[in-house]
Amino acid sequence: MKAYIFPGQGSQFSGMGKDLYESNPIARQLFEQANEILGFRITEVMFAGTDEELKQTKVTQPAIFLHSVALAIAHDIQPDMVAGHSLGEFSALVANKTLSFEDGLRLVAKRAEAMQKACEITPSTMAAVLGLEDEKVEKICEEIRKENPDYIVVPANYNCPGQLVISGSVQAVELACERLKQAGAKRALILQVGGAFHSPLMLPAQEELQKAIENTTFSKPICPVYQNAVAKAVSDPEIIKKNLIAQLTAPVKWTQSVLAMSQDGASEFIECGPGKVLQGLVKKIVSQASAVSL
Repeated sequence: MKAYIFPGQGSQFSGMGKDLYESNPIARQLFEQANEILGFRITEVMFAGTDEELKQTKVTQPAIFLHSVALAIAHDIQPDMVAGHSLGEFSALVANKTLSFEDGLRLVAKRAEAMQKACEITPSTMAAVLGLEDEKVEKICEEIRKENPDYIVVPANYNCPGQLVISGSVQAVELACERLKQAGAKRALILQVGGAFHSPLMLPAQEELQKAIENTTFSKPICPVYQNAVAKAVSDPEIIKKNLIAQLTAPVKWTQSVLAMSQDGASEFIECGPGKVLQGLVKKIVSQASAVSL
């Protein structure tokens, strides 16, 4: 069975989607439609923007969504199951026909704007923790929160065994990094991100996105989506909505989602979008699976 997987923030690069735009008329139409919906020429930033320009949340999220979905639609993919990493979940929901392209893009633009605003409220960050068991990372985060009730630090991305990203207020994440290194982590590295994604600090963004999601039509999908918040197959549009809202403050259970897809019969994982990050993660989670780019 084929599982199509869609990347999230961080997989952008200058020149992304340019070949597709120039070679595929269906994709070109979607790119131009996106320029119109967003109210600025995102294609110009994607094809020739600097890394700095591409890093802006209001650009990054729609750009990755647009590239991923244009690839999927241009290739007329027929997935047996889909999943996306964080932002990639919106691309996955267009690929399995839960959302229309237009509605998906509008939701992603709203999500990016809401997350940007939430980042400006509290100084916050994320850190990658390598070479430590998930349980140890969870325990240390919990201990810090108990000692300092004002500190927020939580597991945010379960990327693959031995690679977990934490998220929270700056001081709390810095303290966690020190403790995690003492506990034996190979690395605990502060990431260059706009804020604490997938943590309680995204609550203001979640409330804003919830209104937009509730006012959007979600259709019955053609195949299940393995959602970040629950790491299992979901096909009910109302439950998909609920999990998509929860996703902003809940951790991305990528390791658990890939394992669930594999257990449910996925033998081929096809990454659809910029970069090759997810293929690498899949191979670390399910070594026997085939993982390729579209």
